[in-house]
Amino acid sequence: MLALNSWRISRSSRALLKLRTGRQAVSKAVTCSGHCMSTSFTMKDTWQGSMDFTTRGRDRLHSYNSLPVKSHRSYCIGQAKLSCWSCKQPLEETPAFFCLSCNMVQPPEAETSYFQIMDCDYTFTLDTHKLQRRYLQLQRSLHPDNFSQKSAKEQEYSESQSALVNKAYKTLLKPLSRGLYMLELQGMRIEEGTDSGADSEFLMELMEINEALDEAQSPEQAERIGRDMKEKLAELTEEIDAALLKGELQGAKALLAQMKYYANIEEKVKEKLSGFM
Repeated sequence: MLALNSWRISRSSRALLKLRTGRQAVSKAVTCSGHCMSTSFTMKDTWQGSMDFTTRGRDRLHSYNSLPVKSHRSYCIGQAKLSCWSCKQPLEETPAFFCLSCNMVQPPEAETSYFQIMDCDYTFTLDTHKLQRRYLQLQRSLHPDNFSQKSAKEQEYSESQSALVNKAYKTLLKPLSRGLYMLELQGMRIEEGTDSGADSEFLMELMEINEALDEAQSPEQAERIGRDMKEKLAELTEEIDAALLKGELQGAKALLAQMKYYANIEEKVKEKLSGFM
C-alpha cells in the first residue's frame, strides 16, 4: 500500500511538472508570436508614424489594420537588422533613406509599402496634404542633383530612391490608383479592359454618358457632365472606404471597377473642354 501511494504521488508530481512546462512553452510561444507581430512590416506597422489620432481615427485605423496583408515581411528581434552599405552600422529607421551614423544615402528596401515610404496612414481616405509635404521633403533630400559630385554608388541609390518616391506619390495621390494598390497589397487585381463583372444597366448608363459627352456643343454642357462625374466619384470614395473598413474586399473591388469607368469619363471631359479653347 505504501509503495502504491508513493507511485501515485510520484505520478502526480510528474504530471504537474509536465503541465507547468507546457504552460511555460505556450507562454513563450505567445510572447514570441506577439513579438514577431509587433515588428512585422504589415499594415499595422509603423506606417502611421507618431501621429496622435482621435478615437474615430484609431477605430478606423484598427479596422484597416485587421485586414490580412498578402505582401509583407515579418521577422523576430533575433533576426539581423539591415546595415549601412558604407559604415556597416545598423540602420535604425524603416525605411532608411540615409544612415544616421555616416549620412550616406541607402538603397531602397525590398517590399516596403508605399504607405510606409510616404509616412501616410494606411487608409483609403488618407491626408493628401500630408502626402504632398512628405513628397517635397523626400525629393529635396534625395534628388539626384544633390549627389552629382558623390560616388557612383550614391548617385545610383539616390536615383532609385527618388524614382521610388515619385511612384509611391503618384500611386497614393489619386483615390483610384490608391484603392487599386490597396487591393494589390491584398493579392487582388482588377484586370485592364475586362467588363465581365460590370452590370448591364451600369454599362448602359456609361454608354449614355459617353454619347452625351460626344454630342456636347458647349463648354457648359461638358462641365455639367464633369460635375456629375465628380459627384459620382465622391460617392464611390465613401462607399469604397466603408467597404475596406468592413473588410469587404470583393465589394471594394467592384466599386473600384466602377470608379475606373467614371474616372475615364472625367478625363474625357477634360479633353473635351480643351477642345473648346
